[in-house]
Amino acid sequence: MQSLVPLPVAIPLGVAAILAALNGHLPRRIADAASILATIAAGVITFDLMLLSRHAPIIYWFGGWTVRAGMAIGISFAIDPIGAGLATFACVLVLAAFVFSLHYFDSIGTMYHVLMLGFLAAMCGFCLTGDLFNLFVFFELMSAAAFALCGYKNEEESAQQGALNFAVTNTIGAFMVLIGIALLYSRTGALNMAQVGRALSNQMDATVIVAFVMLMCGFYVKAAAVPFHFWLADAHAVAPTPVCILFSGVMVELGVYAVARVYWAIMDGPFAAHRPALGGLLLTVGTITAVIGAIMCFGQRHIKRLLAFSTISHVGLLIIAFALLTPDGLAGGAIYTLGHGMVKAALFIVAGILLHRFGTVDEYQLHGRARRHRATAIVFFVAGLGLSGMPPFATFLGEHTIEHAAEIAHHSWVSIVFFFAGAVTAAAVFRVTARVFFGWGPKHDEFSGGGKHISEQRETHDAGHNIPAVMFIPAAVLVVLALAVGIMPHMDQQARVAAFTMADHAGYQARVLDGSKLPDATPEQEHTPMAASLARSFGATAAALAIAFLTLAPWYPRKNKVYTPIRSAMQVLRNFHTGHVGDYVAFLTFGVAAFGIVLGFLIQYLHV
Repeated sequence: MQSLVPLPVAIPLGVAAILAALNGHLPRRIADAASILATIAAGVITFDLMLLSRHAPIIYWFGGWTVRAGMAIGISFAIDPIGAGLATFACVLVLAAFVFSLHYFDSIGTMYHVLMLGFLAAMCGFCLTGDLFNLFVFFELMSAAAFALCGYKNEEESAQQGALNFAVTNTIGAFMVLIGIALLYSRTGALNMAQVGRALSNQMDATVIVAFVMLMCGFYVKAAAVPFHFWLADAHAVAPTPVCILFSGVMVELGVYAVARVYWAIMDGPFAAHRPALGGLLLTVGTITAVIGAIMCFGQRHIKRLLAFSTISHVGLLIIAFALLTPDGLAGGAIYTLGHGMVKAALFIVAGILLHRFGTVDEYQLHGRARRHRATAIVFFVAGLGLSGMPPFATFLGEHTIEHAAEIAHHSWVSIVFFFAGAVTAAAVFRVTARVFFGWGPKHDEFSGGGKHISEQRETHDAGHNIPAVMFIPAAVLVVLALAVGIMPHMDQQARVAAFTMADHAGYQARVLDGSKLPDATPEQEHTPMAASLARSFGATAAALAIAFLTLAPWYPRKNKVYTPIRSAMQVLRNFHTGHVGDYVAFLTFGVAAFGIVLGFLIQYLHV
């Protein structure tokens, strides 16, 4: 099996190179088939790696350059179940995007397939690598492919603007990651994560703090955490729909995964005495991200922007899961990532179907026009239930696990944030469902103040009256998979085993650098009561339905003591989202400085 380890990266890159060399000489169907087969092959291998790494990380040294006297000479892949599982998940979403694309674009060259396969190879390498610098290399490869895919409709000025905002902010994030790596290299003389972690041990100084701040903020730019989030909605609004599936379904989640990977492999030792300081700061960032993302989500009329801000809100929930700095929180975040990624991808596919059929994703322009597409409406509504955390979706199981971890850590208030984010983002989806598919509510009046109207070109011109099955089926399958993961036997226990493996930094270092066989780190099986989580999930869904109903009800007064301050708050937040890249860079700079100053102050002066 060792010989198969590089293939999840090598296969997509190899097929992409062949397609690029034959660009203009291959029929589109051959490019489609080759891309789908390459994605399936990568997915099968990463799935096998996930199963094989359940009890100990799989260490693969490229070129046979193994450890000498405890020093990593070569470059390694260090594969654990969470990393391999994320790589498998990326393959699933890329496969869904390729299938959806079969009848989506009128004309598309093989360079689209080349970029998508390059994106997939980068995501797989990003999840599997055990080397800090190669983490940056795959980060950059992923970013380069994503920039090009975001601006794929380059004949449109809005696409160029969105891609530019995306490229500038994420390139700055990449430079911050590179600076953080350089600082750690200057401090330890190593790039292998296990060796860097062992060299730092429990040592904490200004260099380590600055390096971690740079790494964390750089990756949180990719994750679109507040205040680094401004690029995300602009990119989603203009990117082709199959690309949005990957952006919201897996790419932003990889930003949170990278921070967790760096922390548990390297920084857990130095920050061991300062976990309350780091955890408290990250809980604050996650809460602000979840709340602002939810409010901005509800205030949109452009469906793709609405879903993009929903992604920001749910990324905040993932940050909260990591901020608990416990294996149980990490396990809950892993489950939640799967559930959220699948339902969000399904929602974007439905948005793409609407754009394909009607030439717009504006909520008001679509008022009642999709009445005939009841099956699509059901998928959209059911996926909205997934956002609210309804059982048996994987999002419910993930939230339950996170809330249990938060209760153990004496942060029971976390359930309130989950309630708010789930209720408000699901309410926005339910509102769109009722207005677009059933014609409910006023056509022009808008509680949220109108949102942002963006004209978008149809990505196909031969839509007709029917929706091709290959466009609808991926959305339905993803919703079913999100339900299946939630009811999979012992899913929470398997996630806890994977999380304990990832969080065992001493064992990870011993496995990579010493070749030691690790003892069984399987945690004791827990049966946690679900009554509180069930009450929260049903309450959030009921609140979401009520909010959507009141928003659509023509008889409900829009000018009252409840709506007016909420509308004003939305307008204040909307004013910050100017669309100007200079403003976004300014907020990014402020965020990095604030994060570093606050973390340094907490560690140096408060000793928390």
